[in-house]
Amino acid sequence: MPHNPTDSPARTTDVYLLFAHEPYYPDTGTQEINTTVVAAATLLHPQVCQPDGARMHDRLTQGRTPGEIIPLSTLTHELDGGAGWPQVGDWETVTTDLVQLVRTGECDALSLGLPEIGRALVCTGPHSHMRAVDAAGQVITYGPKERAAVLAEVDLFLTSLVTEQEFWPGDGLLPPLHRPA
Repeated sequence: MPHNPTDSPARTTDVYLLFAHEPYYPDTGTQEINTTVVAAATLLHPQVCQPDGARMHDRLTQGRTPGEIIPLSTLTHELDGGAGWPQVGDWETVTTDLVQLVRTGECDALSLGLPEIGRALVCTGPHSHMRAVDAAGQVITYGPKERAAVLAEVDLFLTSLVTEQEFWPGDGLLPPLHRPA
């Protein structure tokens, strides 16, 4: 049964959003950046499309484990494969706004250049499988185990960063949505 954040009203603020986006190169001669991790609170930044960012923050922080990295595709899975996005918000505009914040230094982030298969895996749902053909023409199937391995690798990078200093979500954050007790 998929995780349903509305089943557990407890808010966990120490979580992270991972999302893929159009690749960019921060400087000449550097590796492309195609995936980013931000602190959940960054969704409350005033330069992020609101109230969409606040509603995404609410979904992202309900019933999670501290330190958990939640891919955008996991939220899509939890929202009935994306059918629930219209009630939450415009994730495309929100993630575009987040990339802009990262690129202008308005928040902290882990900017990654994931390989093609790793990026594809974090863009699929937690129970999805995908197939790729290698150079020899062999079909290789990737699934939840490989996706978990990519997330574990991202977690290693993130843990080493946040051990030294917590991610700064930016200044002037809006309050999270109020949930009645």
